[in-house]
Amino acid sequence: MPIARRTVLCLGLSQLTCWGISYYLIGGFGDLIIADLGWSRSVVHGGFSAALVVMGLVSPLAGRCIDRYGGRPVMVVGSLVSAVGCAGLGMAHSLMAYYAAWLCLGLAMRLTLYDAAFAALARIGGVQAQRPIAQITLLGGLASTVFWPVGHLLADAVGWRGALFAYAGFALLTIPLHLAIPAVGGERALAPRTERPALAASPRKRAVAAGLYALIATLANFLNSGMSAHMIAILSGLGLAASAAVGIASLRGIGQSLARLGEVLFGGRLHPLTLNLGATLLLPPSFAAGLLSGAFATAAIAFAFLYGAGNGILTITRGTMPLVLFDPRSYGSLVGRLLVPSFLCSAAAPLLYALVIERFGNAAALDLSLAAAGVTFAAALALYLGFGRRGTSTAAETSAGP
Repeated sequence: MPIARRTVLCLGLSQLTCWGISYYLIGGFGDLIIADLGWSRSVVHGGFSAALVVMGLVSPLAGRCIDRYGGRPVMVVGSLVSAVGCAGLGMAHSLMAYYAAWLCLGLAMRLTLYDAAFAALARIGGVQAQRPIAQITLLGGLASTVFWPVGHLLADAVGWRGALFAYAGFALLTIPLHLAIPAVGGERALAPRTERPALAASPRKRAVAAGLYALIATLANFLNSGMSAHMIAILSGLGLAASAAVGIASLRGIGQSLARLGEVLFGGRLHPLTLNLGATLLLPPSFAAGLLSGAFATAAIAFAFLYGAGNGILTITRGTMPLVLFDPRSYGSLVGRLLVPSFLCSAAAPLLYALVIERFGNAAALDLSLAAAGVTFAAALALYLGFGRRGTSTAAETSAGP
């Protein structure tokens, strides 16, 4: 079933909003909450970690619900829960209320962010969802760029609590966007029977492909969470001035957006496993350059830009690889199970990086990242060698016609 441009645009706008009011919320209001309530940084940021744990725990159920009912009702519910979570944070005066609100936001994030949107698109279009999946990440990638300044302006005007009530209103505004998703569900198989067969067809191949996919997603999310929390601190700790560290770290977002734009414009001819291999190939040299950041500003720039580019493409391939590896009709439930370790590891990454930096220094954090990046590339290479060459040859034969 073709995916309408209106659906893609609405999902892109919803991703921009939902990421901004949930995942990036703590980055915009964390220091204000600490200053107002007098709680420690670990306690305040621990709410976000708790939300990521919830995302992992509910991931299989969320995927099954999208497979059964479609993305429309699931993401509408996510919008409502997100509004409750934001309002709950705005009213929180005790730790119990604060963490309860974050638990709501954890559920909301799993029901509204990329993985839910990817599954919704796969439910509609099967392998035809590859381009729309890439397209919606363009707007989603601008979430922090838009909502950190918006949150700052709102907090200046009405305080952080008032800003969070406004965020609850933004959450409700995503309901019409999610209602634009075609209402499909039940046993209707939206991935046509005439599509190319899944590359991992036998039980043994499915197990191998699933294991490698889960490993890549887990390590990519681990690095993303760790770098999101500590990249600026690492650059500063290696010798860059604070202002320079902030400016260079921002290049990560530019690299991410440019890489995604390049994929949307020119990546249509690349098989998802080939694209995934190329993305993971950028990670080891990025962290190797990071180790030289204290001595060379150009190395710091290369670190931020290359890591951002690789991570930006990995977000897309996390959504598109299951479309060619497995049966798209079971996309939601299968990917929901495979992503559980990635959510749990992303919750632990900021704390683990903090411990490594505290005990062994900033260079050790980059050593850890380099090792994780090397394993990620090895897993992507194994996935490509096992399935990618067959997939690209099949695609070439299909495009050549009978």
